Amino acid sequence: MTVLIITYSQDNESIPLVIQAIEAQGKKAFRFDTDRFPTEIQLDVYYGGTKRVILSVDDQTLDLNEVSAVWYRRIAIGSKIPNSMDSQLRQASLKESRVSIEGMIASIRGFHLDPVPNIRRAENKQLQLQIAGDIGLDTPRTLTTNNPVAVKQFAQECQQGIITKMLSSFAIYDEQGREKVVFTNPISSEDLDNLDGLRFCPMTFQEKIPKALELRTIIVGKRVLTAAVDS
Repeated sequence: MTVLIITYSQDNESIPLVIQAIEAQGKKAFRFDTDRFPTEIQLDVYYGGTKRVILSVDDQTLDLNEVSAVWYRRIAIGSKIPNSMDSQLRQASLKESRVSIEGMIASIRGFHLDPVPNIRRAENKQLQLQIAGDIGLDTPRTLTTNNPVAVKQFAQECQQGIITKMLSSFAIYDEQGREKVVFTNPISSEDLDNLDGLRFCPMTFQEKIPKALELRTIIVGKRVLTAAVDS
């Protein structure tokens, strides 16, 4: 049994811990840092009389026909393709690299944690809110909009204040290569007077809910595991 771990170079300590746990059970684990493809890692996908899919990482190779399980952890395909490339050529290289790896992952037989289409569906936060309401869960009032007037009306409805967040995960890099990420932020009265930027990009606003702890719940089979985060 070989488990393919799909991640990236800067992922946290969970990866070596999982690898140790897999090897402790007498199984094999193969780490695929997607940010190193296609610049440092090679992939050969051959369809003829037989199917041959070989992943080459440093001095190791993996025949993906031997993979019985996939852990889809993190993905950063093509992030080491030089920014100095012509922007159109770089985008084309990124797209072709992503399609190649996504096709490779989809073609692996065996258990997937989780199938990529399921992950993409679960990332749809508007769908999450709809389903949560359908099954009877309480959710904070939420507004996604590019309309400043709607935001100001929403703020008046939420007596405890509002926060803002993005629906997608992304980072912006400055000229020194430093990463800048948009986190969840409270909205002040001054912010409500400075909403012109919404005409270029919608944002999501929610009523502020005072909290004691944050809970992270993971379901494995029929087991429900919950951890508290004191932020």
